Amino acid sequence: MSVLSEDNFSMTAEKYLAKYHVLTYIEDSMLQLLEHREENSKVVPAKFLCEYFCSLRDGNHTMFREFNFIRSTPHNRASFVVLFWKCFRQIGKKGDLLSIQEYHSLLGLLCPDFPFQLVQKTARIVLIDDALDCLISFSDFIYAFQVQFYYEEFLEKTWGIYQSLMQTMHSPRDPVIVPTSGGSDTKIHQSTHSPADGVDAMQFFRAIYPVLDRMDYRCGDERSCLKLY
Repeated sequence: MSVLSEDNFSMTAEKYLAKYHVLTYIEDSMLQLLEHREENSKVVPAKFLCEYFCSLRDGNHTMFREFNFIRSTPHNRASFVVLFWKCFRQIGKKGDLLSIQEYHSLLGLLCPDFPFQLVQKTARIVLIDDALDCLISFSDFIYAFQVQFYYEEFLEKTWGIYQSLMQTMHSPRDPVIVPTSGGSDTKIHQSTHSPADGVDAMQFFRAIYPVLDRMDYRCGDERSCLKLY
C-alpha cells in the first residue's frame, strides 16, 4: 500500500485518511487488540499493534478474517486475491480443473463466510449460464475472480446500465423521419441495429463514463492483484 506519492502531500488530512481507509484499520486494530487481551492478558499493546500494521503492509492481514472485513477496502481486496493465489497456485501449475463448488471450498479455507454467490458471478465471466457446472482451470478462475471481487460494485452498476439500455432498445419506437433537401420529399430512417446484437459500444461507454468518476478503486501498490498473470 504505497503512500509515497506527490498527490498525498497536496491533499488535506481528511482526504488522506479517507483515501487509505486509515480510520478503518485503526478501529479494526483496536477491536483485535481487545479480543486478544481477553484471551491473553499479557498481550503487549505496542507489540501487537506493530505486528498488526506490519501484516497490513505486507498484505497478510486478510487471512482467516470475515468477509465484511476483506471486502471493506481496496487494499484488503487486492491482498486477499494475492493471498488466495499464493496459497493455491500449485493447482494452476498442475493444470487441475475444479468446479465452482471446489473453488468456493478453497476460498472458505481463508475466509469461512465467503459467499458462494460471488463465486458464481466469477464463473459467469468464464462460462455461460448454462455451463456453470463445467470445470475451470485455476488461471481462468483467478483472472476472473480478481476482476469480479475487486471491481464488484462497478460491475454491478455497469450491468444495471446495460440492462436498462437493452430494455430501451426492446421498447417500440416510431421511425425517424429525416427531411431531404428536396423540400417535400422525406426519408424514413429506421435503425438497423438489432437488440439481439447487444448494446451499441459507444452508447454503452457514454452511459457508464459518469460512473468512473464515482468509483475510486484503483490499486496503487506494486503488488496489484491485477498483475498476477
